[in-house]
Amino acid sequence: MADKVVGFIGVGLMGHGMAKNILAKGYPLLVMGHRNRAPVDDLVGRGAREVASPREMAAEADMIVLCVTGSPQVEALVRAPDGILAGARPGLIVIDSSTSDPVSTGALAEETKAAGVTLVDAPLSRTPKEAEAGTLDCMVGADPAAFEAARPVIACFAAKIVHVGPVGAGHTMKLLNNFVSIGYAALYSEALALGARVGIAPQEFHAVIGGGRMSCGFYDTFMKYVVERDRDAHKFTLQNAHKDMRYLAGLANEAGVAHFVGSAVKNYLTTAEAMGKGGEYLPMLSDHVASLNGVRLAKD
Repeated sequence: MADKVVGFIGVGLMGHGMAKNILAKGYPLLVMGHRNRAPVDDLVGRGAREVASPREMAAEADMIVLCVTGSPQVEALVRAPDGILAGARPGLIVIDSSTSDPVSTGALAEETKAAGVTLVDAPLSRTPKEAEAGTLDCMVGADPAAFEAARPVIACFAAKIVHVGPVGAGHTMKLLNNFVSIGYAALYSEALALGARVGIAPQEFHAVIGGGRMSCGFYDTFMKYVVERDRDAHKFTLQNAHKDMRYLAGLANEAGVAHFVGSAVKNYLTTAEAMGKGGEYLPMLSDHVASLNGVRLAKD
C-alpha cells in the first residue's frame, strides 16, 4: 500500500481512468462528487472514499490531482471559501492535469507557495482509452524536487513523463502540443472539403494518405471518424479545442509572436461552437468545414 493519500477532482472522460489507476497502484484515494455519478460510484466501489468539498479533501490528502476543463475551474477549486487553500496543510502538492492558461498557472503557483502548498502542472496527451490503460503522455512543469515527489503518482496513469521545465512550462508545452493536433484537424478538414468539392471522396483521400509518410496516430483516429463514422474515435470536444486555442492566442499575444495560422484554426472552432456544435468531438470539425463549403463527407 502506497503511503501517500491522493485526492482526485474531475473524474470525467479522462479522470475516471486516471483515478482508477491510482487506486490500482495501492494509493488511498479521495474523490469528490460529480454531476455524473457513475464514475464516482464506480471508484467508491473500488475502494475510494468520497468527500464533500475541496477543503475537506485538502485537509486529508498529501497530493491532489485536478483534471477539469481549464483555468477558471482550477482557480475556483483552489481559491473558493471551501476550496483547497482553505483546508490545505503545508506540504500538500496539487497536480493540475487540466489544460490551463500558463499565466493563470504562474499566479496560482505563487499564491499556493505562500500557503506552503506546491503546484505542479502536469497536463496530458492522448485519449480516454489511454487514461483507462494508464498509458497517457504527461508533460510536467515543476522544480526538480516537486517533480520527483509527484512523479510516482503521475506514473500511475502516464507511461511517458517529460519534465519540460519550471512550473507553468507543462501548460505552455501542452498548448503547443494541442496547437499542432488541432491545427492538423483544421488542415485535414479543409483538405477533405476541397477534395469533396472537386471529386475526391474521403475514402480515396485516406487510401493515399493513410499509412504513408503523412500519417500519424492523430490522423488515424481523426480519419476513423471521417471514413468509418466512429463517433467515439477521438473523444475531445470542439469547445475544449476552442478554449485551448484561445489560451494559445493569449500566450502568443503576451510573447509578441505573429499567430496567423493559430488565428485561422481558432476561427474554424469559433464558427463550429457558434453553430451549436461545441459538444461534438474534434474529428467532427470535418463535417462543419464541409458544410460551410456546401459538400458532405459522409456516404448517403
